[in-house]
Amino acid sequence: MTDKTDSIADVDRDSIDAFIERLWSEDGLAARTLDAYRRDLEGLARWLNGRGTTLERATRADLSGYLGAQRVSARSMARRQTTFRRYYAHLARFRPGFEDPTLMLQRPKLPRSLPKALAEREVEALLTAPDVGTPLGLRDRAMLELMYASGLRVSELVNLPIAGLNVRQGVLRVTGKGEKERLIPVGETALDWIERYLREARPTLARGRQPVALFLSNRAAAMTRQMFWTLVKRYAMQVGITAKRISPHVLRHSFATHLLNHGADLRALQMLLGHSALSTTQIYTLVAREGLKRLHAQHHPRG
Repeated sequence: MTDKTDSIADVDRDSIDAFIERLWSEDGLAARTLDAYRRDLEGLARWLNGRGTTLERATRADLSGYLGAQRVSARSMARRQTTFRRYYAHLARFRPGFEDPTLMLQRPKLPRSLPKALAEREVEALLTAPDVGTPLGLRDRAMLELMYASGLRVSELVNLPIAGLNVRQGVLRVTGKGEKERLIPVGETALDWIERYLREARPTLARGRQPVALFLSNRAAAMTRQMFWTLVKRYAMQVGITAKRISPHVLRHSFATHLLNHGADLRALQMLLGHSALSTTQIYTLVAREGLKRLHAQHHPRG
């Protein structure tokens, strides 16, 4: 005999399947994301089935009871709530008069995580890690130098067209989030490495073609975010930077933090980073402040 608490009602299984299918067809979500949605909903469905109800008949009290019984982190709780809100919004979309039980759920308070920034000496070690005697190494050095010099997002860096670079004026024209364009100055050091890459490496990587992208893979095409992340991680390990201190945006975060440390104006930094709201940029002031606290604690006799 099957334990009711370990089973899922047929109506719930069909409903979950339909929801996942719609997410895949309309939003094209990755398989891992879809699997996470399914696990969250199946867990709730089992709990509800043990109490004689289903996903579609669940009330706000049911959801609160289930979430309250979970011994998980605030982030895991927030993820589950996101799954449930999306599922019930899906039901409300196709069922006139359906009352969404998630509307009055209290959202968990998440700890404010600060962007990870490297020390300036660590950035210097990372930038000098590639072997510039090879076309790929020269490309990597130019990409790392440019990202640190300009604070580009990873997606902006790998999708940067060669037409977006004005070598004579030393600026980039970047299309960021929301298709918003911005002009970003490029420092002399980064520009020198880019010009060397354009002379010595890009023609080899282009293989006689005329690719649009500035930075090319060995297949004469634009790199992907995953490719860039892989090389950053490899170079970080090479110079002794641990994996937990590395993220795809580590050079962007370091760019912002180091500018503030050296007296940059917050509004100017907002423009350089392409943030639509100043509040998004202000988090870097907290990073800089935490760095000063650590410096004081480490070196002051009363720290």
